[in-house]
Amino acid sequence: MFPTLLNARDLGGHPTVDGGVTRRRSLIRADDLAQLSSEGLQALASYGVETVLDLRWPEEIAAAPSPVPRQLPRVRYVSVSLLADNPAEWGARGGYCAKEQWKCTVLERLQPQLRQALNVIASAGPGPLVFHCVAGKDRTGVIAALLLTLAEVTPSAIAADYAASTGNLRDAYLRRYAKADRAAITEAVRCPQEAVYNMLEYLERAGGIRGYLGSIGLGAAEIDRLRARLR
Repeated sequence: MFPTLLNARDLGGHPTVDGGVTRRRSLIRADDLAQLSSEGLQALASYGVETVLDLRWPEEIAAAPSPVPRQLPRVRYVSVSLLADNPAEWGARGGYCAKEQWKCTVLERLQPQLRQALNVIASAGPGPLVFHCVAGKDRTGVIAALLLTLAEVTPSAIAADYAASTGNLRDAYLRRYAKADRAAITEAVRCPQEAVYNMLEYLERAGGIRGYLGSIGLGAAEIDRLRARLR
């Protein structure tokens, strides 16, 4: 989609429970935009991207700054550290849990950060918006799964979207980190569909997607704007 990115895709075209499909050229999930080549940056601009939401930790941004503010100044760039302020704090909150439970842990323990990230999306202009982390699978994946759920995408399609990151990343990461343990790399990029189904069960217990989003501080108008991004 954008040259040199491994895990970027439009959230449009997913089937909904009422027989429709989600809207294209609205929300794009991606891996680290710091990887973009000059051709990739041009492709981002040509796609009409108006907003970029960076979900990485501050130290990750410092180590690999986004090229967007410098090279695409007309694009609004916003940083929201989704997994607390740093890796140590996230670990202290129990973030290094089984992958199958990871999304539920985020929903339970990082509600202010989720509210902030979703508020950025709800308040953005109507043009295409890219949200990303480093690999574009977990932090990006939980935001994508919430937005797809709100758009009433079928559960199997939400799960498949998350799992697609495994295939997108595995071979490239095995080449990129050739000296690392292959089993560890394979596990790192594993995106089990069970994680999505567990998240959906968590949301049902929380009163459904709208009930959950309301409970973390999003207003009805914000929730409606989020849904309208894809419907």
